[in-house]
Amino acid sequence: MSHRPLLVAACCMLIGCAGLDPHADDPAVQRRLQADAVGDCARLFAAIDRRIDAEGTRDAQSPRVPGFPHLRVDRVLARLAAAAPVPSGDPLAAQWYRALAQRDADDRAIELANSTPTTASDDELAACRETLGLADQAELAKVRAAAVVPDDYSTTLRVLGLYPLTRYLFAAGIERWQKETLVIFAAQAAETTTGARRLRYVADGQPEGLPLVRDLSALGLPSVAGSELAELVVRHAPRLEIETAGDDDRPGALVWQPDDADGQRLVVAVAEPVLYVRSGYAQMADRWLLQLSYTAWFPGRPPDRAPDLLAGRFDGLLWRVTLAEDGSPLIYDTIHPCGCYHLFVPGERVRARARPAGIDEGLFVPQALLAPRAEQRIVLRIAAGTHHLQQVLVEAAAAAAGIRLALRDDDELRSLAFPGGGRRSIFAADGLLPGSERLERFVFWPMGVRSAGQMRQWGRHATAFVGRRHFDDPLLLDRYFERLP
Repeated sequence: MSHRPLLVAACCMLIGCAGLDPHADDPAVQRRLQADAVGDCARLFAAIDRRIDAEGTRDAQSPRVPGFPHLRVDRVLARLAAAAPVPSGDPLAAQWYRALAQRDADDRAIELANSTPTTASDDELAACRETLGLADQAELAKVRAAAVVPDDYSTTLRVLGLYPLTRYLFAAGIERWQKETLVIFAAQAAETTTGARRLRYVADGQPEGLPLVRDLSALGLPSVAGSELAELVVRHAPRLEIETAGDDDRPGALVWQPDDADGQRLVVAVAEPVLYVRSGYAQMADRWLLQLSYTAWFPGRPPDRAPDLLAGRFDGLLWRVTLAEDGSPLIYDTIHPCGCYHLFVPGERVRARARPAGIDEGLFVPQALLAPRAEQRIVLRIAAGTHHLQQVLVEAAAAAAGIRLALRDDDELRSLAFPGGGRRSIFAADGLLPGSERLERFVFWPMGVRSAGQMRQWGRHATAFVGRRHFDDPLLLDRYFERLP
């Protein structure tokens, strides 16, 4: 049975059979309108995109490929574009193209779940992806050229902020923070810190949800799923030792709650401790490695002075492990969900590359670590209030006393259920977490980071104020480290 009558009807109901998406001026889009089936599909995707944008349910994690609204790209897929030959008949090119289409299918499903219902069915969208995919085979070189993730830095802000001059002032501030962090790590290692009350949190049992890992082994990415992935998630989940001065220092689940204005308010439910987990990839020495990231969310960062530019609602710590081929850890690194405070904890099987000249933020290593064995676990010591990492320890897996941490798929935060029905992402369409703004944004804007200090979605973490660096850049670790034989 042909899907075309359904597509035309759905398109007419959504948009009156007219108009295109914000990329309507792109010649690739215009060509799609010249053929009936292709044009119907292009209009259908455009109509859905307009509704998503009008309702503010756009998901910022993986941007659409300009001119190809049925495709999306992240930094790993953009990197893989170089390995995808242009000829449409090549198996690698086909695998890579399908990954872009699947990325849109996954992300669009989240957006539609967060929006009011449309007349388009999953079958219609799948049929349209197939139709548009056939049309794209003649334009694969254009797809590859367009499959780029925009930079998360604003050149305009840097120009207005006289970045070539002001960056020296900010570089001095970064150096001061690094020196203070080294003192804290050294004090913890020497056990000369005050005896603050610490609460222990331990992840045990099976994950309540596993991060989705698509099989891209044909493109050279490691393939792991099911029980093998669950075992790695549990094995590498960090234990937390948190200085606890109040509820702001207790990790919890992000949930929607009704507010007094008949709306929904996002809160961190500290009675439900959670680590949110996601998978990713890094490329080192032309080899792809699996990464696991764990995020603990806190209700806020309380002020320790008035005014405190860094204080505000919501805070967190994101801890990432990059795994060798045998599943053992190679390198750890960490940021806060704002992209701030990026530091590295390398293992013994890598060494740092020589640092290039200049003042750009580079490799900051407050501690090295012998990689824990399979029967050992990582422990993170975290400060009260600031939630800064203070030290990384290794202990036996059997030393498991502590408050239980549930392990959940980080992607659930992109479509979180309202108590009375409906769903919404915790992030806005720009990838920022509403309500987590910091006063520091009025000071740090000359560095080109929009709303510095505000919590943000995966894929939107710029981690350097001086220079350019993204947490999800698959070549990030290769920039700073080389593997030892």
